[in-house]
Amino acid sequence: MAGHELPEPADRKQVVDPLDDLRAVEQTRHSCDPAFQHGVVVGFDGSTSSERALSYAIGMAVRSGSGLIIVHVANRLPTTVWAGCEPPVFVDVPDHRTEVLGLELACADYLAEVPWILVERGGDICHELEEVGQEYSADAIVVGSTHGIVGRIFGSVAGRLARRAQRPVIVIP
Repeated sequence: MAGHELPEPADRKQVVDPLDDLRAVEQTRHSCDPAFQHGVVVGFDGSTSSERALSYAIGMAVRSGSGLIIVHVANRLPTTVWAGCEPPVFVDVPDHRTEVLGLELACADYLAEVPWILVERGGDICHELEEVGQEYSADAIVVGSTHGIVGRIFGSVAGRLARRAQRPVIVIP
């Protein structure tokens, strides 16, 4: 019949992608909390330079009254990425270092004065730090400097991030 639609059967269920709900929860998880909007993103891997960066980021977050988004990039890419080449595939190796770092940070007294979260990412460090900064509308990204021959040959994470980031990058020596 023209102009008449048949009603859907009662037993027919709409197909829903379960990942849609997961993505929506992930996007709004901390965006509702004003402490994490315009927070301070800091790259942290447990090294001495990243501990200095974390210390500076804590002070910055306390002074601005915002939250701290600590990012650990667990899966490293081949060194060809540091030289500016694109990797053929991502290296997806489980890294339990994030769990250990999370436990250490949870027990740390110096984080008691600021709201913080630990975000685990995989992939290129610079890209992931900038991506987290964009997700949380971060005011700044704080990273430690790279010392050593690898940083001099392939370029440091801090240097690459400072050249391509869309927000202020603070490099702590």
